[in-house]
Amino acid sequence: MKGLDKLNTTELSAWVQQAKIQAKQGRVADRIPQLALADPGWFAVHICCKSEETITFGDTACIFPLMSVIKTFSLLYLLEHFGAETVFGWVGVEPSDAPFNSLEQLVSDRGRPRNPMINSGAITLADKLPGKNASQRTFLFCQWLNQLADCQLKLDEVMLASVRLTRSTANEAIANYLAETGNLENIETALDTYNQICCISGRVEDLALLGKILAFENSSTQSQNRRIVNAVMSICGLYEASAEFAVRIGLPMKSGIGGGLIAIVPGEGAIACYSPGLDDIGNPVGAIAFVEALAQELQLSVFG
Repeated sequence: MKGLDKLNTTELSAWVQQAKIQAKQGRVADRIPQLALADPGWFAVHICCKSEETITFGDTACIFPLMSVIKTFSLLYLLEHFGAETVFGWVGVEPSDAPFNSLEQLVSDRGRPRNPMINSGAITLADKLPGKNASQRTFLFCQWLNQLADCQLKLDEVMLASVRLTRSTANEAIANYLAETGNLENIETALDTYNQICCISGRVEDLALLGKILAFENSSTQSQNRRIVNAVMSICGLYEASAEFAVRIGLPMKSGIGGGLIAIVPGEGAIACYSPGLDDIGNPVGAIAFVEALAQELQLSVFG
């Protein structure tokens, strides 16, 4: 049996080079001008192992917005605050076969978001975050994450301004329909909170430290909630490609259009990557290629 702690730097270097070649097939997200400034050649990885060893490689000084990767942790935050019964009264846990910002799917589901990892689910949960307004909600959430994981995330105000400038009509339509069907209390607050938490930013190391919370038993979070989050990531974390990658890689993973990717190896560690070139679905090409090579060579799949 191999495992994450059997990784050596020679293999790592080879897999990074392969991943960087594959990353050239991706395209940097360009809907948000500030995201479009990323260099498609950037690649960084940070791995936290059980032995407390960390392995880091590439453009690790890059700071990037977590974007949809944050959905994993807003789910954990709300599970810790309100419990599973309440949270899954707001959103489902069904995989989605439509794009992450699909209004059509939400309409066909009569306004109940399929899962917390697509925009309708994440906007619904943003509406429920503790705090009296969007800024306070974001501050309290970011503070909780930094205390929990000993990381240094912060809101990127420049990225947020860019997101606000290029208003997402898809997200606005989703929020309006959620409100119409009684699933959203305050459209403006929910959307503003969602935009702000997506602009919480850090380095690849910060993302790996967040991943450690889901990889190991700890006194700060309930093991049941960590199991739930890992399960939801496994079936929903990579949008409509989730099932394909569950078979090919077999790890709980979550991606974001900012180029971030977190993969959890329960009991062994967390793999965080940054690779801004995306595929057509919105997943980072190089990051997924790297994790796939790692998972296959080290036999990391949670499915045995």
